[in-house]
Amino acid sequence: MSKGVALSVFSSVLFALLYYYASLMTPLSGEIVFGWRMLLTMPCVGLFLLYSGDWRLASALLAQLRTRPVLWLGLPLSAALVGVQLWIFMWAPLNGRGLAVSLGYFMMPLVLVLIGRFVYQERPTRLQWLAVAFAVIGVANELWQAGGISWETLVVAIGYPLYFVWRRWLGNDNLGGLWCDMLLLIPVAAWFVLAAETPLAAFALRPVLYVLVLGLGMISALALVCYILASRRLPFSLFGLLGYVEPILLVVVSLVLGESIAPAEWPTYIAIWIAVGLLVLEGVRKLLAFRRYPFN
Repeated sequence: MSKGVALSVFSSVLFALLYYYASLMTPLSGEIVFGWRMLLTMPCVGLFLLYSGDWRLASALLAQLRTRPVLWLGLPLSAALVGVQLWIFMWAPLNGRGLAVSLGYFMMPLVLVLIGRFVYQERPTRLQWLAVAFAVIGVANELWQAGGISWETLVVAIGYPLYFVWRRWLGNDNLGGLWCDMLLLIPVAAWFVLAAETPLAAFALRPVLYVLVLGLGMISALALVCYILASRRLPFSLFGLLGYVEPILLVVVSLVLGESIAPAEWPTYIAIWIAVGLLVLEGVRKLLAFRRYPFN
């Protein structure tokens, strides 16, 4: 289990590094950085599928195109949903919106609690409902102080849960499905990279970009592989708890990049962080109960 914990934390550190890494790639835009990330990460993930024996998941999904016509529309929609998330992750730190996106990652588990209740008829615990209540307080403060939640926060907090729900319904919620999503994003990624009249003009001005782009692909692929390996080594509850490490690091990176939390926004962040803390407490309680009574 210790290796799983180390892999999970290491993947969070790598994703946070990726968040900061985008700021090093000026004058490339967020769209171009996203494009290079996809072009380099997708083949690496494909190689991992072959090495790990999970290629069958991708091939089985593609084989279903003959018998499930819904996949012809479902898979492009799945790719579009995750593509927006992967794009905004690269775009935000380059445009001073890292904190807004990190807040979305903090709110996402709370949205999943509500989806579990109203879509899958799950029964949230008291701690989960209390967490939702604190989240409502945070959102209310943001609505009062700023007149609304930023679109970047909403894209992450609502968009990712919609992606998870859609993948579960479609039946491609595995690594093979993710690879297919990335495959379908390749034309968009290539268009972002090649849309400029002189795609490599920035590389001529800053030759170090050649090295930085290769590093981008390596970090992205390594982070994803470590994340996948951690998910296989850890109990689901513990894996979920460790997932909160990443948004914490994203806040740190955003602050390092020069962003700041306005005084009027502190109640929102504090309320959301308390809500996340309650979810962590609930997860720890369940994990301890599982260890004590593993067959209940």
